[in-house]
Amino acid sequence: MTRTKFLSATALSLGVIAASLSPAMAEQKTDFKLAWSIYAGWMPWGYLDSSGIMDKWAEKYGITVDIVQINDYVESINQYTAGGFDGVSATNMDTLSIPSGGGVDTTALIVGDYSDGNDAIISKKATSIEELKDTKVNLVELSVSHYLLARALDKAGLAEKDLAGVVNTSDADMIAAFATPEVETVVTWNPLVSEILDSNPDANKLFDSSQIPGEILDLMVVNTETLKDNPDFGKAVVGAWYEVMSKMAAGDEEALTAMAEAAGTDLEGYKAQLAATAMFYDPAKAVEQASSAEMPETMTTVANFLFDKGILGVDAPSADFVGVEYPDGKVTGDEANVKLRFDTTYMQMAADGAL
Repeated sequence: MTRTKFLSATALSLGVIAASLSPAMAEQKTDFKLAWSIYAGWMPWGYLDSSGIMDKWAEKYGITVDIVQINDYVESINQYTAGGFDGVSATNMDTLSIPSGGGVDTTALIVGDYSDGNDAIISKKATSIEELKDTKVNLVELSVSHYLLARALDKAGLAEKDLAGVVNTSDADMIAAFATPEVETVVTWNPLVSEILDSNPDANKLFDSSQIPGEILDLMVVNTETLKDNPDFGKAVVGAWYEVMSKMAAGDEEALTAMAEAAGTDLEGYKAQLAATAMFYDPAKAVEQASSAEMPETMTTVANFLFDKGILGVDAPSADFVGVEYPDGKVTGDEANVKLRFDTTYMQMAADGAL
């Protein structure tokens, strides 16, 4: 199973409205809540809860951290945006558009992974992206799939206007849709990608997320003011996360099997999903990713896509509407409206053994 990566304008509007009504979140406190949803790279959050590892680290810092699974991915982000949670698992794209675009100052506390083949464009007839010209493509509109298509087209010197159109198709209907004669090309994510390719040996995988490494990032984001006022919250969460990362890196079958079962698959199935997920098991590698020279370019590309689709905040006047700050202090977008921050402080502490 994987994250549902659909962002509707309605969900965005609800999130923004809720955020405007929520009380100020900045305060010193001892009880915290994180929300997460099913996806290969986020399964450790469930294991952190069930194994007691989160409780152990929280106790070390004299706090409690409640980890809550929410089946609806967008709803989890909306609840975070409304102040119901102190943090949430989300992609860089959806963080920029929903909480940050909605005015909630948000920090990427953990850069967990990037999609490294989990997302793909598959066609029955076309053998290259160029051959998609004047054809229809089925995907979940305004999702990471839509972003992947835009990037693939751009690399091929095309744009969405060169297609006959995109057809909004639910992820639940994607396999059945591809089996019909009228659907030639789909963009989707694992495990649907694997299922479609396994069932259609003549199908062609034209492009996948491994060709845009580091662009589809999976994060744990938290409220910036809450983190600022409660640094022990950041220390406990990051410390617990990297304890589980060390288990995964070592191939701990007990931990991996528990995550696989929670994801609705078996150990081998989960390992296959992880193979297409570039996990940052080493905190130093996560720091390197967040601090990379490519990150500002990536986030600018994401912002341009969101603005083009009309989902970069309500009434955003330009793609520079939301400021994004990087570990070196550089800002892309509006420096007067910084609402997304890549902060490596706590990941670096993990790398230095200082937690």
